[in-house]
Amino acid sequence: MQGVQFKLISANDPDIFQERLNRFVQSLPLETLLIDVKFSTSQNGSQTTYAALVQYKSVEEWKE
Repeated sequence: MQGVQFKLISANDPDIFQERLNRFVQSLPLETLLIDVKFSTSQNGSQTTYAALVQYKSVEEWKE
């Protein structure tokens, strides 16, 4: 797939993670198609890391 881009977003606090993810999605132009979002968590001792890999692509504006 040509023109596909990826953005990795992570945080150790779920509220900060959600804020970062929301901020990124809201910053995308209207001509951007979200293709996929993969979510994972990892544990290191008592600390949890939240991560999302966002796959997106810019497309042409729909014209009738």
